[in-house]
Amino acid sequence: TLGALLRSGGRADGALIVTSRASFEMVQKAAALGFGILGAVSAPTAAAVRLAERLGVTLVGFLRNDDCAVYCHAQRLQGLEA
Repeated sequence: TLGALLRSGGRADGALIVTSRASFEMVQKAAALGFGILGAVSAPTAAAVRLAERLGVTLVGFLRNDDCAVYCHAQRLQGLEA
């Protein structure tokens, strides 16, 4: 779990995908754990977008089928394949 990873002092690599809305707190946790990308199936909150921009986290919303919306730091996704 994310909590166990955080308590162990471990660092993640890659993307964190959630089935909920990306909140301010979720961006905080993703950044603290070292995830460079946070993806969510719903829209992020406005506070989450501002924080992700400030912390350098690529924030993606509306992850569905072959579509999504990238809210900040899209350059991290260039060259990636599905």
